[in-house]
Amino acid sequence: MRLLPDTNVYIRNLAGTLPAPVAALLDNALLWHCSVCLAEITAGIAHYNPAARDWRRVKQQYATIFAAIPDSRIVTPDDESWQLAGLIAGTLARTQRFQPHQRTDCLNDALIYLSAAKLGLPVVTANRDEFDLIRQVAPGGAFLHF
Repeated sequence: MRLLPDTNVYIRNLAGTLPAPVAALLDNALLWHCSVCLAEITAGIAHYNPAARDWRRVKQQYATIFAAIPDSRIVTPDDESWQLAGLIAGTLARTQRFQPHQRTDCLNDALIYLSAAKLGLPVVTANRDEFDLIRQVAPGGAFLHF
């Protein structure tokens, strides 16, 4: 099985809070990785306080994960995905009355969803509500919620 993990999957996996069945599924799947997820993670690390006791450990854990990802399995949104993701995020922000930060989160999730859909990959995510809204507007993709 081929899967694309959402950003929350990486975070929960390193935190040890990923449900065992999901961890087993990921261990037995061929994983693809979205550049949007990798950017969200690096933004989080850059925002994390370098004076924190665990900053070096966290930074190293993610560096190890990133180093193990083959370039051939990194999915990057194309121009069409960016345009459609903007349309989805703007439409949902208006119809769902999203706050500004929710619109940005929705844009990123739409980019992840659309990029995965172009390759026929389901997104594994803990974020069912937003991915369900995105799928209602752009029904061509799939996601697995846990």
